[in-house]
Amino acid sequence: MHLSGEKAYWRVTKRKKQKKGSQSRIAGTMAALLLSSALLAACGGGKAAGKTEGAAQDSGPLELSIMTVTPSTPPASDDNVIKREIEKATNSKMSIRWVSNNIYTEKLNIALASGDIPDLTMINDPFNSTFRTMVAQGAFWDITPYIKDYPNLQNGTPKIAWELTKMEDGKNYGIPRARDENDEAFLIVRKDWLDKLNLKPPTTTEELYAMMKAFAEQDPDGNGKNDTFGLSTGFDTLLGTFEGIFTGVNGKWKLEGDKLVYTAFLPEVRKALEFTTQAYKEKLLPEDQLSLKLTQVRDLYKGNRAGSVIDKTGTGNRVYATDLRKLVPTFKDTDFYPLTSINGFTPKGTGFNGILAIPKTVPEAKMKRILKLIDTWMTNEVGAIQRFGLEGVHHNVVNGVKVTIPEKLNADNASDFNQIVNPTDPSLDAAAPTPDMKAADDQKRRIQEERAKISVPDISVGLSSPTALMVLPDLEKQILDLKSKIVIGREPISAWDDFVAKTKNSPDVIKMTEEMTQAYHKRIGK
Repeated sequence: MHLSGEKAYWRVTKRKKQKKGSQSRIAGTMAALLLSSALLAACGGGKAAGKTEGAAQDSGPLELSIMTVTPSTPPASDDNVIKREIEKATNSKMSIRWVSNNIYTEKLNIALASGDIPDLTMINDPFNSTFRTMVAQGAFWDITPYIKDYPNLQNGTPKIAWELTKMEDGKNYGIPRARDENDEAFLIVRKDWLDKLNLKPPTTTEELYAMMKAFAEQDPDGNGKNDTFGLSTGFDTLLGTFEGIFTGVNGKWKLEGDKLVYTAFLPEVRKALEFTTQAYKEKLLPEDQLSLKLTQVRDLYKGNRAGSVIDKTGTGNRVYATDLRKLVPTFKDTDFYPLTSINGFTPKGTGFNGILAIPKTVPEAKMKRILKLIDTWMTNEVGAIQRFGLEGVHHNVVNGVKVTIPEKLNADNASDFNQIVNPTDPSLDAAAPTPDMKAADDQKRRIQEERAKISVPDISVGLSSPTALMVLPDLEKQILDLKSKIVIGREPISAWDDFVAKTKNSPDVIKMTEEMTQAYHKRIGK
Protein backbone atom coordinates (compact mmCIF):
# COMPACT_ATOMS: atom_id res chain seq x y z
CA MET A 1 0.00 0.00 0.00
CA HIS A 2 1.35 3.39 -0.91
CA LEU A 3 1.22 6.15 1.69
CA SER A 4 1.24 9.85 1.06
CA GLY A 5 4.62 11.53 1.56
CA GLU A 6 3.55 13.02 4.88
CA LYS A 7 2.06 9.76 6.16
CA ALA A 8 5.18 7.87 5.11
CA TYR A 9 7.32 10.33 7.01
CA TRP A 10 5.31 10.04 10.21
CA ARG A 11 5.22 6.25 9.91
CA VAL A 12 9.03 6.22 9.78
CA THR A 13 9.22 8.71 12.68
CA LYS A 14 6.88 6.60 14.81
CA ARG A 15 8.89 3.47 14.07
CA LYS A 16 12.12 5.24 15.08
CA LYS A 17 10.57 6.35 18.38
CA GLN A 18 9.37 2.82 19.11
CA LYS A 19 12.86 1.48 18.55
CA LYS A 20 14.55 4.18 20.57
CA GLY A 21 13.72 2.63 23.94
CA SER A 22 15.04 -0.81 23.02
CA GLN A 23 18.15 0.68 21.41
CA SER A 24 18.87 2.63 24.59
CA ARG A 25 18.56 -0.53 26.67
CA ILE A 26 20.94 -2.31 24.31
CA ALA A 27 23.42 0.56 24.54
CA GLY A 28 23.13 0.56 28.33
CA THR A 29 24.14 -3.09 28.61
CA MET A 30 26.80 -2.97 25.92
CA ALA A 31 29.76 -2.31 28.22
CA ALA A 32 28.95 -5.28 30.43
CA LEU A 33 28.38 -7.53 27.45
CA LEU A 34 31.63 -6.46 25.81
CA LEU A 35 33.50 -7.29 29.00
CA SER A 36 31.69 -10.63 29.13
CA SER A 37 32.77 -11.35 25.55
CA ALA A 38 36.37 -10.53 26.41
CA LEU A 39 36.27 -12.81 29.48
CA LEU A 40 34.75 -15.63 27.45
CA ALA A 41 37.51 -15.20 24.89
CA ALA A 42 40.16 -15.37 27.60
CA CYS A 43 38.63 -18.56 29.01
CA GLY A 44 37.73 -20.33 25.78
CA GLY A 45 40.15 -18.96 23.23
CA GLY A 46 43.48 -20.10 24.63
CA LYS A 47 45.90 -22.24 22.70
CA ALA A 48 45.43 -25.28 24.91
CA ALA A 49 41.67 -25.22 24.46
CA GLY A 50 42.14 -24.57 20.76
CA LYS A 51 44.42 -27.59 20.34
CA THR A 52 41.97 -29.85 22.13
CA GLU A 53 39.02 -28.78 20.01
CA GLY A 54 41.12 -28.73 16.86
CA ALA A 55 42.25 -32.30 17.39
CA ALA A 56 38.65 -33.38 17.78
CA GLN A 57 37.48 -31.50 14.72
CA ASP A 58 40.29 -32.22 12.26
CA SER A 59 38.98 -35.74 11.71
CA GLY A 60 35.51 -34.59 10.65
CA PRO A 61 33.70 -31.73 8.94
CA LEU A 62 34.14 -28.27 10.37
CA GLU A 63 30.86 -27.30 12.02
CA LEU A 64 30.30 -23.56 12.13
CA SER A 65 27.56 -20.99 12.39
CA ILE A 66 27.38 -18.10 9.93
CA MET A 67 25.35 -14.89 9.88
CA THR A 68 25.11 -12.86 6.71
CA VAL A 69 22.77 -10.80 4.61
CA THR A 70 20.53 -11.96 1.78
CA PRO A 71 18.52 -10.03 -0.82
CA SER A 72 16.48 -13.16 -1.62
CA THR A 73 12.98 -14.09 -0.52
CA PRO A 74 13.08 -16.85 0.56
CA PRO A 75 16.83 -17.38 1.08
CA ALA A 76 18.70 -20.62 0.44
CA SER A 77 17.38 -23.46 2.59
CA ASP A 78 19.53 -25.59 4.87
CA ASP A 79 19.38 -28.50 2.43
CA ASN A 80 20.04 -26.30 -0.61
CA VAL A 81 21.80 -28.33 -3.29
CA ILE A 82 24.52 -25.72 -3.90
CA LYS A 83 25.15 -25.37 -0.17
CA ARG A 84 25.56 -29.14 0.15
CA GLU A 85 28.09 -29.21 -2.69
CA ILE A 86 30.12 -26.37 -1.14
CA GLU A 87 30.07 -28.18 2.22
CA LYS A 88 31.29 -31.38 0.58
CA ALA A 89 34.11 -29.55 -1.22
CA THR A 90 35.23 -27.69 1.93
CA ASN A 91 34.66 -30.50 4.46
CA SER A 92 32.25 -28.37 6.45
CA LYS A 93 28.76 -28.27 7.90
CA MET A 94 27.41 -24.73 7.85
CA SER A 95 24.48 -23.45 9.85
CA ILE A 96 23.66 -20.21 8.04
CA ARG A 97 21.54 -17.47 9.57
CA TRP A 98 20.33 -15.55 6.52
CA VAL A 99 19.00 -12.07 7.38
CA SER A 100 17.13 -9.76 5.02
CA ASN A 101 18.95 -6.67 3.75
CA ASN A 102 16.03 -4.66 5.09
CA ILE A 103 16.74 -5.45 8.76
CA TYR A 104 20.35 -6.65 8.81
CA THR A 105 21.85 -3.75 10.77
CA GLU A 106 19.19 -4.07 13.46
CA LYS A 107 19.64 -7.86 13.79
CA LEU A 108 23.43 -7.55 13.80
CA ASN A 109 23.35 -4.99 16.60
CA ILE A 110 21.13 -7.31 18.66
CA ALA A 111 23.51 -10.22 18.09
CA LEU A 112 26.55 -8.15 19.05
CA ALA A 113 24.87 -6.75 22.16
CA SER A 114 23.57 -10.12 23.35
CA GLY A 115 26.87 -11.94 22.84
CA ASP A 116 25.12 -14.46 20.56
CA ILE A 117 27.71 -13.97 17.81
CA PRO A 118 28.01 -16.70 15.16
CA ASP A 119 31.44 -18.21 14.39
CA LEU A 120 31.62 -16.21 11.16
CA THR A 121 29.66 -12.95 11.18
CA MET A 122 29.26 -10.47 8.37
CA ILE A 123 29.88 -6.95 9.69
CA ASN A 124 28.29 -4.69 7.09
CA ASP A 125 29.92 -1.54 8.50
CA PRO A 126 33.25 -2.42 10.16
CA PHE A 127 33.81 1.20 11.14
CA ASN A 128 30.72 1.77 13.26
CA SER A 129 31.26 2.55 16.92
CA THR A 130 29.87 -0.77 18.19
CA PHE A 131 32.27 -2.96 16.21
CA ARG A 132 35.23 -0.64 16.88
CA THR A 133 34.49 -0.78 20.61
CA MET A 134 34.21 -4.57 20.59
CA VAL A 135 37.49 -4.86 18.71
CA ALA A 136 39.15 -2.63 21.29
CA GLN A 137 37.73 -4.88 24.02
CA GLY A 138 39.32 -7.94 22.38
CA ALA A 139 36.04 -9.54 21.31
CA PHE A 140 37.19 -10.45 17.76
CA TRP A 141 40.23 -12.22 16.36
CA ASP A 142 43.06 -10.18 14.87
CA ILE A 143 43.69 -12.26 11.75
CA THR A 144 46.67 -10.19 10.56
CA PRO A 145 49.36 -12.74 11.57
CA TYR A 146 47.47 -15.58 9.86
CA ILE A 147 46.61 -14.09 6.46
CA LYS A 148 49.97 -15.02 4.92
CA ASP A 149 49.25 -18.72 5.58
CA TYR A 150 46.23 -18.71 3.27
CA PRO A 151 47.31 -17.62 -0.23
CA ASN A 152 43.87 -17.71 -1.83
CA LEU A 153 42.49 -15.62 0.99
CA GLN A 154 45.32 -13.12 0.67
CA ASN A 155 45.58 -12.88 -3.10
CA GLY A 156 41.91 -13.42 -3.96
CA THR A 157 40.94 -10.23 -2.15
CA PRO A 158 41.86 -6.84 -3.64
CA LYS A 159 44.84 -5.26 -1.85
CA ILE A 160 42.90 -2.04 -1.45
CA ALA A 161 40.28 -3.96 0.55
CA TRP A 162 42.84 -5.34 3.01
CA GLU A 163 44.27 -1.85 3.41
CA LEU A 164 40.98 0.00 3.87
CA THR A 165 39.55 -2.46 6.40
CA LYS A 166 42.41 -2.05 8.88
CA MET A 167 41.47 -0.63 12.26
CA GLU A 168 43.31 2.25 13.95
CA ASP A 169 46.03 -0.12 15.15
CA GLY A 170 46.81 -1.15 11.56
CA LYS A 171 45.40 -4.66 12.00
CA ASN A 172 42.69 -6.61 10.21
CA TYR A 173 39.86 -7.97 12.35
CA GLY A 174 37.92 -9.49 9.50
CA ILE A 175 38.11 -10.87 5.99
CA PRO A 176 36.89 -8.35 3.40
CA ARG A 177 34.02 -9.64 1.29
CA ALA A 178 35.69 -9.08 -2.05
CA ARG A 179 34.05 -6.91 -4.69
CA ASP A 180 35.20 -5.46 -8.00
CA GLU A 181 36.40 -1.94 -7.16
CA ASN A 182 35.29 -0.81 -10.62
CA ASP A 183 31.72 -2.01 -10.12
CA GLU A 184 30.36 0.37 -7.52
CA ALA A 185 26.60 0.90 -7.46
CA PHE A 186 25.48 3.70 -9.77
CA LEU A 187 22.57 4.61 -12.01
CA ILE A 188 21.23 1.92 -14.34
CA VAL A 189 18.41 2.80 -16.76
CA ARG A 190 15.84 1.05 -18.94
CA LYS A 191 17.37 1.39 -22.39
CA ASP A 192 14.16 0.14 -24.01
CA TRP A 193 12.24 3.02 -22.39
CA LEU A 194 14.88 5.48 -23.57
CA ASP A 195 14.52 4.18 -27.12
CA LYS A 196 10.73 4.28 -26.99
CA LEU A 197 10.77 7.92 -25.87
CA ASN A 198 13.59 8.90 -28.26
CA LEU A 199 15.96 9.80 -25.44
CA LYS A 200 19.69 9.33 -25.10
CA PRO A 201 21.41 8.08 -21.92
CA PRO A 202 21.80 11.17 -19.69
CA THR A 203 25.24 12.60 -18.92
CA THR A 204 24.27 15.73 -16.94
CA THR A 205 21.88 16.46 -14.08
CA GLU A 206 19.63 18.37 -16.46
CA GLU A 207 19.40 15.38 -18.79
CA LEU A 208 18.92 13.04 -15.85
CA TYR A 209 15.97 15.07 -14.59
CA ALA A 210 14.45 15.21 -18.08
CA MET A 211 14.77 11.43 -18.38
CA MET A 212 13.15 10.82 -14.99
CA LYS A 213 10.31 13.19 -15.87
CA ALA A 214 9.70 11.44 -19.19
CA PHE A 215 9.72 8.02 -17.53
CA ALA A 216 7.13 9.22 -15.01
CA GLU A 217 4.84 11.17 -17.34
CA GLN A 218 5.04 9.77 -20.89
CA ASP A 219 3.65 6.26 -20.30
CA PRO A 220 6.82 4.33 -21.25
CA ASP A 221 5.19 0.98 -20.40
CA GLY A 222 2.33 1.73 -22.79
CA ASN A 223 -0.51 0.68 -20.50
CA GLY A 224 -2.26 4.04 -20.59
CA LYS A 225 -1.92 4.51 -16.83
CA ASN A 226 0.04 7.03 -14.79
CA ASP A 227 1.86 4.33 -12.77
CA THR A 228 5.58 4.63 -13.57
CA PHE A 229 8.48 6.37 -11.85
CA GLY A 230 11.74 7.88 -12.98
CA LEU A 231 13.86 6.14 -10.35
CA SER A 232 13.45 3.50 -7.67
CA THR A 233 15.98 3.36 -4.84
CA GLY A 234 16.29 3.66 -1.07
CA PHE A 235 16.26 7.15 0.41
CA ASP A 236 19.82 7.07 1.77
CA THR A 237 21.13 5.74 -1.56
CA LEU A 238 19.12 8.35 -3.45
CA LEU A 239 20.58 11.22 -1.43
CA GLY A 240 24.12 9.82 -1.50
CA THR A 241 24.13 9.35 -5.27
CA PHE A 242 22.60 12.72 -6.09
CA GLU A 243 24.95 14.50 -3.68
CA GLY A 244 27.94 12.74 -5.23
CA ILE A 245 26.80 13.86 -8.68
CA PHE A 246 26.55 17.49 -7.54
CA THR A 247 29.66 17.61 -5.33
CA GLY A 248 31.89 15.28 -7.32
CA VAL A 249 32.74 13.59 -4.01
CA ASN A 250 32.38 9.91 -3.19
CA GLY A 251 31.45 9.70 0.50
CA LYS A 252 31.03 12.28 3.22
CA TRP A 253 34.47 13.88 3.28
CA LYS A 254 36.15 16.05 0.66
CA LEU A 255 39.82 16.99 0.52
CA GLU A 256 40.17 20.77 0.08
CA GLY A 257 43.83 21.75 0.04
CA ASP A 258 45.34 19.71 2.85
CA LYS A 259 42.17 19.53 4.98
CA LEU A 260 39.13 17.29 4.96
CA VAL A 261 35.73 18.97 4.84
CA TYR A 262 32.42 17.35 5.82
CA THR A 263 30.40 17.37 2.61
CA ALA A 264 27.04 18.09 4.23
CA PHE A 265 28.10 21.72 4.55
CA LEU A 266 29.06 22.15 0.88
CA PRO A 267 26.77 24.39 -1.18
CA GLU A 268 26.43 21.64 -3.80
CA VAL A 269 24.61 19.48 -1.24
CA ARG A 270 21.93 22.15 -1.07
CA LYS A 271 21.58 21.94 -4.86
CA ALA A 272 21.23 18.16 -4.65
CA LEU A 273 18.54 18.59 -1.99
CA GLU A 274 16.65 21.01 -4.21
CA PHE A 275 16.97 18.56 -7.12
CA THR A 276 15.58 15.69 -5.01
CA THR A 277 12.77 17.82 -3.55
CA GLN A 278 11.61 18.92 -6.98
CA ALA A 279 11.72 15.35 -8.30
CA TYR A 280 9.56 14.18 -5.39
CA LYS A 281 7.15 17.10 -5.76
CA GLU A 282 6.64 16.29 -9.44
CA LYS A 283 6.08 12.58 -8.58
CA LEU A 284 9.13 11.36 -10.45
CA LEU A 285 9.90 9.25 -7.36
CA PRO A 286 7.63 6.79 -5.53
CA GLU A 287 5.23 8.43 -3.09
CA ASP A 288 6.51 6.25 -0.23
CA GLN A 289 10.14 7.08 -1.07
CA LEU A 290 11.15 7.63 2.55
CA SER A 291 10.16 4.14 3.68
CA LEU A 292 11.16 2.02 0.68
CA LYS A 293 13.10 -1.16 1.53
CA LEU A 294 15.57 -2.83 -0.84
CA THR A 295 13.12 -5.58 -1.77
CA GLN A 296 10.47 -2.97 -2.60
CA VAL A 297 12.98 -0.97 -4.65
CA ARG A 298 13.80 -4.02 -6.74
CA ASP A 299 10.18 -5.06 -7.05
CA LEU A 300 9.29 -1.71 -8.63
CA TYR A 301 11.91 -2.24 -11.32
CA LYS A 302 11.10 -5.92 -11.83
CA GLY A 303 7.42 -4.98 -11.87
CA ASN A 304 7.92 -2.73 -14.91
CA ARG A 305 7.18 0.45 -12.97
CA ALA A 306 10.59 2.12 -12.52
CA GLY A 307 12.79 3.40 -15.33
CA SER A 308 16.04 3.31 -13.39
CA VAL A 309 17.69 1.92 -10.27
CA ILE A 310 20.97 2.42 -8.43
CA ASP A 311 22.82 -0.88 -8.33
CA LYS A 312 25.88 -2.76 -9.56
CA THR A 313 26.28 -3.59 -13.24
CA GLY A 314 26.40 -7.34 -12.57
CA THR A 315 22.93 -7.51 -11.03
CA GLY A 316 21.12 -7.41 -14.38
CA ASN A 317 20.10 -10.96 -15.26
CA ARG A 318 20.74 -12.29 -11.75
CA VAL A 319 18.37 -9.89 -9.96
CA TYR A 320 16.20 -8.00 -12.42
CA ALA A 321 15.99 -9.18 -16.02
CA THR A 322 14.71 -12.72 -15.49
CA ASP A 323 11.66 -11.54 -13.51
CA LEU A 324 11.07 -8.46 -15.64
CA ARG A 325 10.91 -10.59 -18.79
CA LYS A 326 7.85 -12.36 -17.38
CA LEU A 327 6.00 -9.04 -17.79
CA VAL A 328 7.97 -7.69 -20.75
CA PRO A 329 9.00 -10.63 -22.98
CA THR A 330 10.83 -8.26 -25.35
CA PHE A 331 13.16 -6.96 -22.60
CA LYS A 332 16.78 -7.58 -23.59
CA ASP A 333 19.74 -7.96 -21.24
CA THR A 334 21.34 -4.97 -22.96
CA ASP A 335 18.30 -2.90 -21.94
CA PHE A 336 19.68 -3.05 -18.37
CA TYR A 337 21.96 -0.13 -19.22
CA PRO A 338 24.54 1.22 -16.71
CA LEU A 339 25.39 4.90 -17.06
CA THR A 340 29.08 5.77 -17.28
CA SER A 341 28.81 9.04 -15.33
CA ILE A 342 26.66 12.07 -14.57
CA ASN A 343 28.39 15.47 -14.57
CA GLY A 344 31.61 13.50 -15.08
CA PHE A 345 31.15 11.75 -11.71
CA THR A 346 31.08 8.04 -10.98
CA PRO A 347 32.10 6.43 -7.67
CA LYS A 348 35.00 4.01 -7.27
CA GLY A 349 34.47 0.99 -5.06
CA THR A 350 36.55 0.00 -2.07
CA GLY A 351 37.17 -3.58 -3.17
CA PHE A 352 34.98 -4.89 -0.36
CA ASN A 353 31.43 -4.91 0.93
CA GLY A 354 31.58 -5.54 4.66
CA ILE A 355 33.88 -8.01 6.41
CA LEU A 356 33.61 -11.51 7.86
CA ALA A 357 34.68 -11.41 11.50
CA ILE A 358 35.40 -14.27 13.90
CA PRO A 359 34.63 -13.72 17.62
CA LYS A 360 37.23 -14.60 20.24
CA THR A 361 34.79 -17.13 21.71
CA VAL A 362 35.95 -19.32 18.82
CA PRO A 363 39.14 -21.20 19.85
CA GLU A 364 42.30 -20.55 17.84
CA ALA A 365 42.36 -23.99 16.21
CA LYS A 366 38.78 -23.58 14.96
CA MET A 367 39.51 -20.00 13.86
CA LYS A 368 42.31 -21.35 11.67
CA ARG A 369 39.99 -23.98 10.19
CA ILE A 370 37.49 -21.24 9.36
CA LEU A 371 40.23 -19.30 7.56
CA LYS A 372 41.15 -22.52 5.75
CA LEU A 373 37.51 -23.04 4.81
CA ILE A 374 37.34 -19.61 3.17
CA ASP A 375 40.75 -20.12 1.56
CA THR A 376 39.47 -23.36 -0.01
CA TRP A 377 36.18 -21.73 -0.99
CA MET A 378 38.13 -19.11 -2.92
CA THR A 379 39.74 -21.70 -5.20
CA ASN A 380 38.35 -21.90 -8.70
CA GLU A 381 37.11 -25.44 -8.07
CA VAL A 382 34.84 -24.43 -5.19
CA GLY A 383 34.08 -20.96 -6.52
CA ALA A 384 32.76 -22.59 -9.66
CA ILE A 385 30.09 -24.42 -7.65
CA GLN A 386 28.25 -21.22 -6.72
CA ARG A 387 28.95 -19.55 -10.06
CA PHE A 388 27.91 -22.47 -12.30
CA GLY A 389 26.07 -24.92 -10.03
CA LEU A 390 25.76 -28.57 -10.98
CA GLU A 391 26.26 -29.85 -14.51
CA GLY A 392 23.01 -30.88 -16.11
CA VAL A 393 21.02 -28.92 -13.54
CA HIS A 394 22.38 -25.36 -13.49
CA HIS A 395 24.68 -25.47 -16.51
CA ASN A 396 25.57 -27.51 -19.54
CA VAL A 397 28.99 -27.98 -21.07
CA VAL A 398 29.01 -26.89 -24.72
CA ASN A 399 32.27 -27.26 -26.65
CA GLY A 400 34.15 -27.45 -23.37
CA VAL A 401 32.53 -24.27 -21.97
CA LYS A 402 30.08 -24.14 -19.05
CA VAL A 403 26.91 -22.44 -20.21
CA THR A 404 24.68 -21.50 -17.30
CA ILE A 405 20.90 -21.72 -17.05
CA PRO A 406 20.16 -18.46 -15.16
CA GLU A 407 16.64 -19.46 -14.17
CA LYS A 408 17.91 -22.63 -12.47
CA LEU A 409 20.73 -20.77 -10.67
CA ASN A 410 18.27 -18.13 -9.47
CA ALA A 411 15.79 -20.77 -8.32
CA ASP A 412 18.50 -22.40 -6.17
CA ASN A 413 19.73 -19.08 -4.72
CA ALA A 414 23.25 -19.41 -6.16
CA SER A 415 23.97 -15.71 -5.71
CA ASP A 416 23.10 -15.86 -1.99
CA PHE A 417 26.44 -17.53 -1.34
CA ASN A 418 28.25 -14.48 -2.74
CA GLN A 419 27.17 -12.85 0.53
CA ILE A 420 29.59 -15.17 2.32
CA VAL A 421 32.46 -15.70 -0.13
CA ASN A 422 32.67 -13.95 -3.48
CA PRO A 423 35.54 -15.27 -5.64
CA THR A 424 36.59 -12.53 -8.06
CA ASP A 425 38.83 -14.49 -10.45
CA PRO A 426 37.75 -13.50 -14.00
CA SER A 427 38.06 -17.14 -15.09
CA LEU A 428 34.93 -17.81 -13.04
CA ASP A 429 32.86 -15.43 -15.14
CA ALA A 430 30.18 -17.50 -16.78
CA ALA A 431 30.12 -17.75 -20.55
CA ALA A 432 27.09 -15.95 -21.90
CA PRO A 433 24.41 -18.52 -22.76
CA THR A 434 22.76 -16.27 -25.37
CA PRO A 435 23.96 -13.67 -27.90
CA ASP A 436 22.00 -11.01 -25.97
CA MET A 437 23.73 -11.85 -22.70
CA LYS A 438 27.11 -11.81 -24.44
CA ALA A 439 26.28 -8.35 -25.78
CA ALA A 440 25.28 -7.30 -22.24
CA ASP A 441 28.57 -8.62 -20.85
CA ASP A 442 30.50 -6.70 -23.51
CA GLN A 443 28.46 -3.58 -22.73
CA LYS A 444 29.13 -3.93 -18.99
CA ARG A 445 32.86 -4.46 -19.56
CA ARG A 446 33.10 -1.40 -21.80
CA ILE A 447 31.26 0.84 -19.33
CA GLN A 448 33.35 -0.41 -16.40
CA GLU A 449 36.53 0.37 -18.33
CA GLU A 450 35.27 3.89 -18.99
CA ARG A 451 34.27 4.32 -15.35
CA ALA A 452 37.69 3.17 -14.17
CA LYS A 453 39.33 6.10 -15.98
CA ILE A 454 37.37 8.74 -14.04
CA SER A 455 35.96 7.04 -10.93
CA VAL A 456 36.45 8.78 -7.58
CA PRO A 457 37.38 6.83 -4.41
CA ASP A 458 35.97 7.48 -0.96
CA ILE A 459 39.07 8.81 0.80
CA SER A 460 37.48 8.61 4.26
CA VAL A 461 36.91 4.85 4.41
CA GLY A 462 38.42 3.48 7.60
CA LEU A 463 39.55 6.84 9.00
CA SER A 464 38.87 7.21 12.70
CA SER A 465 38.04 10.22 14.83
CA PRO A 466 37.04 9.85 18.50
CA THR A 467 34.90 12.95 18.25
CA ALA A 468 33.26 11.71 15.05
CA LEU A 469 32.32 8.45 16.78
CA MET A 470 30.49 10.47 19.43
CA VAL A 471 29.11 13.26 17.26
CA LEU A 472 28.28 11.76 13.87
CA PRO A 473 25.46 9.32 14.81
CA ASP A 474 23.30 12.12 16.20
CA LEU A 475 24.43 14.66 13.58
CA GLU A 476 23.64 12.31 10.71
CA LYS A 477 20.24 11.54 12.22
CA GLN A 478 19.48 15.27 12.43
CA ILE A 479 20.61 15.72 8.82
CA LEU A 480 18.54 12.82 7.51
CA ASP A 481 15.45 13.91 9.44
CA LEU A 482 15.71 17.48 8.14
CA LYS A 483 16.33 16.36 4.56
CA SER A 484 13.33 14.02 4.82
CA LYS A 485 11.08 16.88 5.93
CA ILE A 486 12.36 19.16 3.17
CA VAL A 487 11.92 16.56 0.43
CA ILE A 488 8.29 15.83 1.35
CA GLY A 489 7.54 19.53 1.79
CA ARG A 490 7.17 19.78 5.56
CA GLU A 491 10.10 22.21 5.83
CA PRO A 492 11.34 24.88 3.39
CA ILE A 493 14.84 24.75 1.90
CA SER A 494 15.71 27.74 4.10
CA ALA A 495 15.61 25.36 7.07
CA TRP A 496 18.65 23.68 5.60
CA ASP A 497 20.49 27.00 5.34
CA ASP A 498 19.73 27.72 8.98
CA PHE A 499 20.93 24.28 10.07
CA VAL A 500 24.22 24.54 8.17
CA ALA A 501 24.92 28.04 9.48
CA LYS A 502 24.28 26.90 13.05
CA THR A 503 26.18 23.61 12.86
CA LYS A 504 29.23 23.84 10.63
CA ASN A 505 31.28 25.98 13.04
CA SER A 506 30.29 24.19 16.24
CA PRO A 507 33.22 23.09 18.46
CA ASP A 508 32.43 19.38 17.98
CA VAL A 509 32.36 19.67 14.18
CA ILE A 510 35.62 21.63 14.15
CA LYS A 511 37.31 19.07 16.39
CA MET A 512 35.92 16.15 14.37
CA THR A 513 37.22 17.74 11.17
CA GLU A 514 40.69 18.26 12.66
CA GLU A 515 40.87 14.63 13.83
CA MET A 516 39.70 13.25 10.47
CA THR A 517 42.31 15.38 8.71
CA GLN A 518 45.01 14.07 11.05
CA ALA A 519 43.90 10.48 10.45
CA TYR A 520 44.02 11.06 6.70
CA HIS A 521 47.53 12.52 6.87
CA LYS A 522 48.65 9.59 9.01
CA ARG A 523 47.34 7.12 6.44
CA ILE A 524 49.12 8.78 3.50
CA GLY A 525 52.33 9.21 5.52
CA LYS A 526 52.36 13.00 5.94
